[in-house]
Amino acid sequence: MKGQQIFHCFLPGVTVAILTTQPALANSVTVSGVKPTYPSGMVVSTNGGNLSTSSKLPLSSKMTTGSSWGSDDDLSAVVAVKQTILPVIMTNKNDHVNSVKLWINNNDKVVNIANKSHNDCSLSSGKNPGGCKLPTSLGSSISQVTVPIQVKTVIPSSEPENPSEKVVPITNNAQDKPVTSDTTQRPGNTEEKPADTPEATQVSNSLDPSPNPLLFPTQDEEVKIQRNQPLTLEQALELARKNNNDLQRALLELNKSKSVLKEAQAALLPSVDLSATLENSRSAVTSLRYDQEKNTNPSVGDAPSNTDFTGRAQLTYNLYTSGKRNAVIREAEERIKVQELEVERQSEEIRLNVAKAYYDLQQADEQVRISDSAVKNSEASLKDANALERAGVGTKFDVLRSQVSLANAKQDLTNALSDREIARRRLVPLLNLPQSMSISAADPVKLAGLWQHSLEKSIVLAYQNRPELQQNLAQRNIGEAQRKQAMSSLGPQVSLVARYDVLDQFNDNTSISDGYSVGVQATLSLYDGGSARAKAAQAKSDIAIAETKFSEQRNQIRFQVEQAYSTQLSSLENVQTSKVALEQAKESLRLARLRFQAGVGTQTDVINAENDLTRSEGNHIKAILDYNRALTELQRYVTQRGVKSVSQ
Repeated sequence: MKGQQIFHCFLPGVTVAILTTQPALANSVTVSGVKPTYPSGMVVSTNGGNLSTSSKLPLSSKMTTGSSWGSDDDLSAVVAVKQTILPVIMTNKNDHVNSVKLWINNNDKVVNIANKSHNDCSLSSGKNPGGCKLPTSLGSSISQVTVPIQVKTVIPSSEPENPSEKVVPITNNAQDKPVTSDTTQRPGNTEEKPADTPEATQVSNSLDPSPNPLLFPTQDEEVKIQRNQPLTLEQALELARKNNNDLQRALLELNKSKSVLKEAQAALLPSVDLSATLENSRSAVTSLRYDQEKNTNPSVGDAPSNTDFTGRAQLTYNLYTSGKRNAVIREAEERIKVQELEVERQSEEIRLNVAKAYYDLQQADEQVRISDSAVKNSEASLKDANALERAGVGTKFDVLRSQVSLANAKQDLTNALSDREIARRRLVPLLNLPQSMSISAADPVKLAGLWQHSLEKSIVLAYQNRPELQQNLAQRNIGEAQRKQAMSSLGPQVSLVARYDVLDQFNDNTSISDGYSVGVQATLSLYDGGSARAKAAQAKSDIAIAETKFSEQRNQIRFQVEQAYSTQLSSLENVQTSKVALEQAKESLRLARLRFQAGVGTQTDVINAENDLTRSEGNHIKAILDYNRALTELQRYVTQRGVKSVSQ
């Protein structure tokens, strides 16, 4: 049964009618080249530039193209041959018919009658008005006729300047999709066919910040953006691991904690002190006595002074501290553990923040592309409206509506450009880049991967590997060590003390004198006013606080994993849904334009379809990036250590 779809486009001096018939004939029409070819048995003529057959031409043998034709049927029984054997399409003046390919049923031989003198048909308007006749006699039945056509449709209001930009698509489903011109900006399916990834420059030392952290710019040229560096996500993460200030501060805190541990471990060794004194002295009593003697005997001289040298070497070692020494060392070790876990936590947090900022930048880039596409679509609609108004079939109202839609699209593009610049600058501080450096996303928008673990497995992995839980346990151990330190002050303290002394007076006639002492010193605090027990009570409170935080953190971790897991599942489903909606929005806009050009639709329909397409494109990109964000959050909540442990 024959199906027909007719679309009329009223433009000055041009009437375009598209008629598709049997699927068998439609199946034989494809788009692959600039030069049309026609099956044997047709006469092609150029009446005013229109491609058509001048009359019905019977074939000498049975011809089938996917559907069975009777042996007595000729081409006129299938197609109305009155100037419309194929879609009537305007062509450029220099287009030529140059090849005809027929697939023969008997031996699958390809018969190519290209470049024959009888089929070199000029399609220039006014030339060769009689057309050219192709051979009509074949020795075997024809199983398929291929008619590749690529020509430009005559829709001046929406045609690009470059003739090679737009091609009339003729698909195998011609009975459902008429041949039309489609100038809708159609980005490819992002997650399946991403744009070619530009070769991002390798991360070099030029991206490292100044080694002087106290340096700040004082000239305008020093803060002016002079270079834009495309970065992949992996490069951005590597820069963050190397340059991020928060991570560097955590590493410095770790080094500080290691020094504190060395300080505590020093109590395991004895301490040795050495002191020396060289002194010249004269006492006031001696001076007074000599002054009194001068009153009776003027020949008495001044009071003499003494020059003494004393030296001391002392060794002290704490034999017993009631557990204080070990408690101090334990506290220092636990603080190192806390800082190591803090470095891991900061690394995971920075990875999450950088990845989310990178995805925000990708979304901003895509929003610019979508907004630019919307501007081009609005410009095409405005051209259509102007053309119809000039033809007398459109109204000024439609033109005004198109102008308003274009103005709104341009405003959206301006806002998108601003948002993209903000997204770029938001990522720069996380990477701690130089003042004159800006960045852009080098990775295409696509799904970052799939989460392979169940929700229950993900929760258990998070419990086992989250540094926050381990930090709370370490804080509990610190509180216990502090409690022991406080209580140790109530116990005895036993120390070994060894001393060696030397003494020499320079103005006597004796040599150096020395002496030594060795002893054990014990102290016991009988009463401190309750200070030690108060400190121990504080430490017990810290232990209880750490346990409460552990429980709270455990519940929060479970919720974080559940939230991220649910989000990535819904986002993955939204990716598929938005992909279908995007294709439907593209087709809806194409049909809305055709209806408007044919005079049976309104400009409002076109504008609504354009808005739907823009919204669908945004939703599709958002669904992909929302999934990537949720996947990154899930990886952060489980931690890279947990992911690697499962993969191994």
